Amino acid sequence: MFHVVLVEPQNSGNVGSVARAMKNFGFRHLHLVNPKCRHLNQEAVSRAKHAAEILRKAKILKKFDMSGFDTSVATTAALGTDSNVARLPLAPEALAKKFHRKSGRIALVLGRDSTGLTNSEILKCDFVVTIPSSVKYRALNVSHAAAIIFYELSRKSRMKKISGTFVPVPAREKEVMLGLVEDLLNRMQFRFDSQRDTQRKVWRRFIGKAMLSRREAFAVIGFLKKVSVPGKGK
Repeated sequence: MFHVVLVEPQNSGNVGSVARAMKNFGFRHLHLVNPKCRHLNQEAVSRAKHAAEILRKAKILKKFDMSGFDTSVATTAALGTDSNVARLPLAPEALAKKFHRKSGRIALVLGRDSTGLTNSEILKCDFVVTIPSSVKYRALNVSHAAAIIFYELSRKSRMKKISGTFVPVPAREKEVMLGLVEDLLNRMQFRFDSQRDTQRKVWRRFIGKAMLSRREAFAVIGFLKKVSVPGKGK
């Protein structure tokens, strides 16, 4: 089930427009992280039209925290390179293919109206999605970007409940894997600290993108535990 997360929204009209787009494409759960505007004022309600109920039921979060979701997807207009692992993106269509049959709590994270998400926030998410737009002006209004992504996700799923026999790995198991990787990295020798940091980023992204089942996750955890203890498993 998808949950839409708006980070520090500044414009109440944009919040209302996002809620309307959510209603258009069958999304119901809205979370606002430290909002800088009133999401229930007249402008927001007017923009939301028949989606005012989504605004009324929106959950307010005091800080950016993705631990309550099994998978999180960050949106950005700023493309990454091989040296900026955090911003290496998927297109909305590719994202929809990956999530066509995925269950669990999935956060679609949209950044600030003016500056978007920070690198730190993006690193806390499992995936990054970007919308191909003109090189002369890449940044879309947050509600427009949301509508495009909602459309791709709902089109692929044919508006059916995203479910199936695949049981995704919960967030807590992913944190266990990352903790084991962190222990290994801290014991390895690197010429520069930046190399260890790059490995840390790559492994976080790798584990997020792998879309492991719980059974696969347990196997990976078992492997990492054996690797971390010399001689174990012989």
